[in-house]
Amino acid sequence: MKIAEEYAKKPIDLEKNTEYCVKGITKICKKIGPRKPGSPEELRAQQWMEKDMKNYCDETKIEEFTLHRQGFMGFIPFTVCCGVASVFVNWFLSPLAAFILCVLAFIPLIFEFLMYKQFDDFLFPKQTSHNMVATRKPTGEVKQRIIMIGHSDSQFEWRLNYLLGGLQAKLFVEIPAVVGLVIQTIYALVCIIVGKLAPASMIESARWFFILFFVVSIVFIPFEISFIFFQSWTKSVPGASDNLSGCYTGMATIKALDEAEIEFENTEVVMICSGSEEAGLRGSKAYVNAHLDELKEIPTAVVALDTFRDLEDMAVYDRDLSGTVQHDWGVKNLVKNAAANCGYDLPFASIYIGGCDAAPFTQKKIKATGFAAMNPDPPRYYHTRLDTPENLRPECITAGIEIMCETLCMYDKEGLPVK
Repeated sequence: MKIAEEYAKKPIDLEKNTEYCVKGITKICKKIGPRKPGSPEELRAQQWMEKDMKNYCDETKIEEFTLHRQGFMGFIPFTVCCGVASVFVNWFLSPLAAFILCVLAFIPLIFEFLMYKQFDDFLFPKQTSHNMVATRKPTGEVKQRIIMIGHSDSQFEWRLNYLLGGLQAKLFVEIPAVVGLVIQTIYALVCIIVGKLAPASMIESARWFFILFFVVSIVFIPFEISFIFFQSWTKSVPGASDNLSGCYTGMATIKALDEAEIEFENTEVVMICSGSEEAGLRGSKAYVNAHLDELKEIPTAVVALDTFRDLEDMAVYDRDLSGTVQHDWGVKNLVKNAAANCGYDLPFASIYIGGCDAAPFTQKKIKATGFAAMNPDPPRYYHTRLDTPENLRPECITAGIEIMCETLCMYDKEGLPVK
């Protein structure tokens, strides 16, 4: 028997709460539309969500923070120009100068896109974004806390994903572009080493080798240039699955607990609809920085909810932030065990390129994990105009609500699992 069923005084109506999610997502997509990070539309969606949560939570608030939304992807033209220029600088001018250009190309790619550092943000215009925070208090003293967090903004459209499909864009454009930059860097480095150490006669005999290297480097230039057109800089997408589905899964979980008259004696439940996740997890970073002392005062567990669409790919995230962050053993097993109680055998998965809102918590030593259901290829709807309410899969949202209800009740009854 599920722990949630033991707690419930009335049956948990998953069908009704799934319908609540679909209607809410559809309403925001149709009446508000795309919600680029730090936009009035993002805030308006959060205000609608807050209005809903006032019916089921004791406290709600909207907190603001500043960001530079184009910092996260705005380095792309710079990186491409440095990579392309290095090929010709190497051949006609200086291998050392070409190698420096390649290093400069890699720096923002690694720090901004792979590690989500706010590395070049100061170079771009500033915006104001917001986090919506709803809190359901226990009946007694607060002794522990569990946070669900999903992001309410939507990404600028990834044109190549829409035109080619996510997997095809990755295989035929994104990976070749990065491989080209790696080859160009190696080419420049080899030229430096050979120029410094090899005698002139050896250099002359290896001339065809360097010509071949030069030609191969040129072959990859079209892939790199196409990367400039990878993302729209003005048009954002509906974001129904990514990630209104995550927001509404968490909100419906709280609604379902309230309607089933499930009350916790000592566990505080918090739902955060974060802003500007698509600009490099800026909302969750801002929340953690603003509330770090509070988060560490009592045991706190965090579950980031991100895209509930592809049920066959539902998983708990073990590693995050391009594989550089490992989430807490206890929280990820809490969700996995709750899913098992609901009849789902969820694997642990990793985010090897990108990140979710759990990462900033884990980085600050707050126990966290991610929970999502999205094809990692990624699918063609990912970050494109196809991410509409019509593309939702309600059965996946139902599973998310069921598992999160069980997760919260297990956490209240047993705390986190131990090794």
